[in-house]
Amino acid sequence: MASSPLRFCLDYLSPYAYLAWLRMPAIAARHGRTLEPVPVLLAGLLNAVGSVGPAEIPAKRVYVFKQTFRIAHEQGAPFAPPPSHPFNPLLSLRVTAAVDDVEARTRLVTALYTAAWGEGRGVETPEQVGAVLTAAGFDAPALLAAAATPEVKGRVRRNTEEALAQGTFGVPSVLVDGEMFWGVDSLGHLERFLEGRDPLTPADLARWQHLPATATRGQDRKPLP
Repeated sequence: MASSPLRFCLDYLSPYAYLAWLRMPAIAARHGRTLEPVPVLLAGLLNAVGSVGPAEIPAKRVYVFKQTFRIAHEQGAPFAPPPSHPFNPLLSLRVTAAVDDVEARTRLVTALYTAAWGEGRGVETPEQVGAVLTAAGFDAPALLAAAATPEVKGRVRRNTEEALAQGTFGVPSVLVDGEMFWGVDSLGHLERFLEGRDPLTPADLARWQHLPATATRGQDRKPLP
């Protein structure tokens, strides 16, 4: 029986997803899995779970840059922030969703991530995205036209809804064999899971899942005593 793919849920907005993506082909190869990039809208995930993105919290926005810069240095990865952040990733997500062939889609994801976070280029406008598509050997006019169709727009929406249904709340997230691994710092855990060495047992999980909550954080937050 063929092993299930590593479904990598991504949004080009996330530098963490860029850094995780750079490691995914080697992880997939080591474990005999195919890598399937799944473009999702991070804003849609955050809205659904009632959260905000790191860049929407001023102190965290600065910390994200510092942390991802350091991670990139550790990985030996090129790292140059895009012209603006947050930026609108929808067009890049849609052209990615318009590519049916998984290998070609994988190549396009690498090209767009390299442009956005490896080279510090914009990937928002048709001109910016079209330049990346052309350089990567894709038919830019055809993919840009496809990205504007209801069918392709619907793919990104469905990808996002399906990811939510499988417990995804952010990017990067890897879905495999009924499990979800979130964040670039979870890739080691993913590998142990794929090797059959996951230390987490169903009993461990059940103890956490059934813990009662004795405090909640409401809108009318009171100052510390």
